[in-house]
Amino acid sequence: NAEGSMVGSLEFSVNALGVKLVVVMGHTECGAIKGATAAMLSAQEAGEHEPQSTLDTLLVGLRPVAEQAQLDLKGSGSAEDIVNRATLHNIFLGIEKLLLYSESVREKVKSGE
Repeated sequence: NAEGSMVGSLEFSVNALGVKLVVVMGHTECGAIKGATAAMLSAQEAGEHEPQSTLDTLLVGLRPVAEQAQLDLKGSGSAEDIVNRATLHNIFLGIEKLLLYSESVREKVKSGE
């Protein structure tokens, strides 16, 4: 899967090539985050809990970051506010997953390398 190949590539970079800095980034106007937020808001409005389309199914993996962003904003943020906050959450989720799935990277971070 893509996640495994990304972690494997990072492990190779850190362990075999000696890379000391890994940058996990997001970007503004991310279509996937926008789509996940729109799908979440539509589902909430309609009272639906299951994805309603194939695209919604693909975006389900990003729904937790949109939901957390909405919680952070205490329900008072616009869709754009949720998207911006969800982008930040997605970056931190990427870091969390990298550290969770890669023992070697986790150990390098732990040791300060």
